[in-house]
Parts: sequence; structure tokens; C-alpha cells
Amino acid sequence: MKAIIVEDEFPAREELKYLIETHSSIQVMNCFEDGLDVLKFLQENDTDAIFLDINIPSLDGMLLAGNISKFAKKPYIIFTTAYKEHAAQAFALEAFDYILKPYDEKRIAAMLHKLEAAFLRDQNQTDGKEELFFQRSDTITGLGTDARINLRKNDKIIVTAVNDIYYAMASEKVTLVYTLPEEYTMPMSITEFHSTLPQNLFFRCHRSFTVNLSKISEIVPWFNQTYMIRLKDFNAEIPVSRSKVKEFRQIMRF
Repeated sequence: MKAIIVEDEFPAREELKYLIETHSSIQVMNCFEDGLDVLKFLQENDTDAIFLDINIPSLDGMLLAGNISKFAKKPYIIFTTAYKEHAAQAFALEAFDYILKPYDEKRIAAMLHKLEAAFLRDQNQTDGKEELFFQRSDTITGLGTDARINLRKNDKIIVTAVNDIYYAMASEKVTLVYTLPEEYTMPMSITEFHSTLPQNLFFRCHRSFTVNLSKISEIVPWFNQTYMIRLKDFNAEIPVSRSKVKEFRQIMRF
């Protein structure tokens, strides 16, 4: 796995490079101080991950991440900053993680472990899928709102109506599935889980989320021309990433 570091402060850049090399097998290809230099580099080179400071010269980290989010092949973006207030905007841009300075070595090590696991899982997405199936109740319309799905809670398999699922969220190596009022843990990636759902009912609104369109109650404008979804009778807010905004607007007809 290859990565670059974008950081204009030499001590922070060297510390982060040391932590990456100490706690992972990630190869740091290059380090940059300037946002425009990063864009030029990415025109000629691929990288799997970008450790990105926000306050950098020429093109700040948020604008840079917005440009990168339009790439066909998107690297993982890990923001590194001293400021908490950009976190919501960062995750609206599908950031993999948001690390606060000064660096905490245990926090960095845990993030790197999660990052490498996510990279391997995405590379081998079609291998070792867990069994998950629908029980079809309508052979004419196919998988509709009355379809049923097997969800796991502890050691039990709970047969659940698909339309009872409000949303699902990626969490390291598993996917958390939320109904009202239960939470289930499925041993598979969010991509694998989403692929088993009726595509006319569920929308992959973000790298880490899929949402039941029939449960949406509000669509709230958010940072960088993105949106936050609020659900009926459910205390949760689901981000719509910038790369999904156009498709989401077409589906929701606004």
C-alpha cells in the first residue's frame, strides 16, 4: 500500500512519517507542503492513501480533498489537523479518518491498522463473502419492500423485513445495520451488504453509509454543497458525499 503526506510543518511531517513506518507496512512515496504540487503529482501518479493537513499553501486541504473526490479512482483521505471544527465537512467528503494534532501514537497505530485492513478488504472484495440471502415474497416485482433478510445479533440469525432497515454503516471490518430499535452486526463490508439490498429502495449515499430512501424525512444542506439526511422516527443523521449529490438529487427529484 502506497501513501503520500501533505503537511507544511517539518516536525509534524517527520513525526507522522515515522509513525506510519513504525506501525504499518505502508510505503510513504512522497511528502508535500503545497496543495497544487499534490494535484500535479496525482496527474502522473497513483496513491492509495493521502495524509492531508488542512492549512497548507496554495490550495487548502478541504479544497484539495474536494478535487480528489472527483477522481475515478479515489485514494483514502486521512485528515490531520489541530482543528476539530472541520470534522463534519471532512466526512461529507468521504474522509477515511480525522486525526487531531498533537498526534497520539496509539490513535495513529489503530487508524493505520484499520486503514490497511480496509485496503486489503477492498482489494479482495469478492473473496470470502459471508452467506446472506433474501426470501422472496413477490416473484413478479422481485425484491420489493416485503422481501426479508437474515441479520445477525450475537449468535442468533434474525429474519427481518428489508424495509425495517433504516440505514447501514461501515465499521472497520463489519457493517452495522440499524432497524427500530435494534442494531445488528454483519461480518462483511458495506459494499457487500449494500449489494444484497433492493437497489430501488436503498441508496449508497456515502462510502461508509447506505440508507433506506423510504425512511427519509428531511434533507438538510451541508458543507461544500453536500447534504445531511434525517430519518423518520430515528435519531440519526446520514451524510451524502459530494460525489453522490447529483445522483441523490435525481432520485429524490429536487
